[in-house]
This record gives sequence, structure tokens and C-alpha cells, in this order.
Amino acid sequence: MKPTLIYRHRRENLAKCSLTPLMERDDFRFLTYPTDPLPDLSGYLALQVGAPPLTREDAGYGLFLIDATWRLAAVMERACPNIEKRSLPSHFRTAYPRRQTGCLDPACGLASIEAIYLARLILGSPVDGILDQYYWRDEFLRLNID
Repeated sequence: MKPTLIYRHRRENLAKCSLTPLMERDDFRFLTYPTDPLPDLSGYLALQVGAPPLTREDAGYGLFLIDATWRLAAVMERACPNIEKRSLPSHFRTAYPRRQTGCLDPACGLASIEAIYLARLILGSPVDGILDQYYWRDEFLRLNID
């Protein structure tokens, strides 16, 4: 299994980032924008809103996720080579309490950890322990899995 690649903006607040507990795992690799060069992304799919939906037929691909605010993520996407993109089905809901301007619906957009969990679940990849330290884990699972 290919490691899940997280391309994180250097301004991301690591103390508040839901992905920080995953940094020690062998099945995740963290890269910092703009200092770390991107590896060969062939065989990877990028998670992106508005792309064709991710399905079980995509199993075998690795996951690539940009971790930044919406504004910074748009800049980072331009630095990425052409990589196939997939989205998550729109019925999934976040448990993360959003306070962003322009987002009137508290369920708009998933937290990065939620998106990774769901994507790996769809692909049939291991999800054990991914949500263990996520504060809103129980609510997220209640909203989406139960």
C-alpha cells in the first residue's frame, strides 16, 4: 500500500491540526509547501471538491491531500503537477465546528482527517487508529457511519 501523502502549507497551525497525530505513522508521509519537493505522484489521486467521485474501483491508488486553508490550497494546487482528482460523495457531513467566513452551513467541507478516513474507507484501505485522537470522532462517526 502506498503511503497517504499530505502536502501541508508551512503556515498550517500544527497545534490545531487534526492530522498531527498521524505524523508518526508509517502509512502517512507529510511534505511541507513550499520547501519539500513533491515525489512522483503517478499512481496517486488528489482529493478535491468538485472532481468525479471516489469509488471502490479506485482501489490501488494512493491518496494525495493538500492541507491548508481554502485560499492557500488554491495556490498550492497550481504547484502540483497534473494529478488525477477525485471527490468524496456529498452526503458526508463534518463534525468539525467551522467558523470560516463564507460558510453558512456548518456541515460545509470536511476536516482533513475526516476526508482521509472516508477516502481510505471507500478504497478499502486500513482506517484503524486514524480517528483515535480526533476530538469530534464520535460525532463524526454518528453522522456518517452509524
